Amino acid sequence: MTVGKIASGSAPEGENGEIPLARGERLALRLWRDEPPNADKPTTVSGHETVGYVLKGRADLVLAGETVRLEPGDSWLVPAGVEHTYRIIETFSAIEATAPPAA
Repeated sequence: MTVGKIASGSAPEGENGEIPLARGERLALRLWRDEPPNADKPTTVSGHETVGYVLKGRADLVLAGETVRLEPGDSWLVPAGVEHTYRIIETFSAIEATAPPAA
């Protein structure tokens, strides 16, 4: 077994602004850091399940047509195969885990 460490300060930014963190064969962790207001994410359907936790800021998660406000201390679930998007309302930071790992 190998222990892997990823320092968020030196991790490269992903194509959607995410910071990829620790990653295994069945689970991955990523950080969304200081996403600016109005940096809305495109509507998507993912093949992975996502759970997240809000560190700071506010966003609306639009999940299968239902809007849920996310605020610091909130956690959420996006099931695999469900259409969703995020509307950033206030500079937003969150950590997410995806299973299987997001591409």
